[in-house]
Amino acid sequence: MPQSRQRKKTSSRRYQLGPQRKQATKKSPRWYGPLVLILMGAGVTLIVWNYLRGDEFSSTTLFVGLGMIGVGFIGTTFWK
Repeated sequence: MPQSRQRKKTSSRRYQLGPQRKQATKKSPRWYGPLVLILMGAGVTLIVWNYLRGDEFSSTTLFVGLGMIGVGFIGTTFWK
């Protein structure tokens, strides 16, 4: 009597976890770090200059300086 074909067995690798692969992280460009520091320094300088002007206090200048510091701070979180 002829033998019937057997089903192909699926590999048992389906549920096995492989080793974790490290994702390649891109380094920031060389100019990125100094740019962020200059941006934060310019924001601080702008705020100090705003207060040292005397009579002409401008809230717009204060918010622009704080915005520059904030953008610089956010930029440092992405620096690799």
